[in-house]
Parts: sequence; C-alpha cells; structure tokens
Amino acid sequence: MSRDLLPGVTGVLVLADGTVLQGVGVGAVGDAVGEVCFNTAMTGYQEILTDPS
Repeated sequence: MSRDLLPGVTGVLVLADGTVLQGVGVGAVGDAVGEVCFNTAMTGYQEILTDPS
C-alpha cells in the first residue's frame, strides 16, 4: 500500500483485493482490523451496532 495520502485524509479502508479507499477517520487514533457491515434499510439503523453478523 502506498503511503501517499490525499490532503486531509486521516483514515483508509483496505479491501481484500488490495483496493485502498481514503477518507476521514473518526474516533481514537490507531490501527484496527475488523468487519465492514452496511444496511440499506430506511429504519432500524441503530440495531446494526449490536447485529452479530
């Protein structure tokens, strides 16, 4: 992965295929590994935080 970030970028998401998405991170500074989940529902988004999937 290249260390060349666009101005203002504070976070990156690296996908399994090597795709790197740059953006603005929120929260504590550091490295993290995890799962990315998304929801297309118009309601009930609060439940995503505790969804065991």
